[in-house]
Amino acid sequence: MVFICRQCGTCCMFMGDYISIEHQNGPFEFACESVSTGTPFIASIDEDKREIFLDTTFSDLHPTACRFLRPDGDHIRCTIHESSPCQCKFYRCVVMKIFDKDGIPVGFVNGNLSLHSDDLHLRALWEEAGRKISLRSDDAEIQLQQYLADKGYRIE
Repeated sequence: MVFICRQCGTCCMFMGDYISIEHQNGPFEFACESVSTGTPFIASIDEDKREIFLDTTFSDLHPTACRFLRPDGDHIRCTIHESSPCQCKFYRCVVMKIFDKDGIPVGFVNGNLSLHSDDLHLRALWEEAGRKISLRSDDAEIQLQQYLADKGYRIE
């Protein structure tokens, strides 16, 4: 299944330490370093996101968030999506961690609401839930969490 970002911003809310801004080259260009790899890169603010980038209120209120993250209506967007480093491009979020009744991790769900688990019982329950819950509905994630909780799983 192709990963489609929900643009919720959750993944980048604590990424402020993973991209270091060395200096600003121009109004919408920054010399940066990907801290985890030590790789330098140029971050250019995407042309269609320059207006939202100029408002720094979000960054001021969320000092641990990536400095290039900004709210845009109902979404929180990466303003350097086109020039973001590899660590960002290859990241796939986890929206649910699933634990059994003993607290042992048995699976996780990514942003596409795709289950990743080797637990056959959990996979069967997930398929059953998929027949009962529309995965395209706005509250599908909440319904899935409740369904699994009702079956004895702990969700984080």
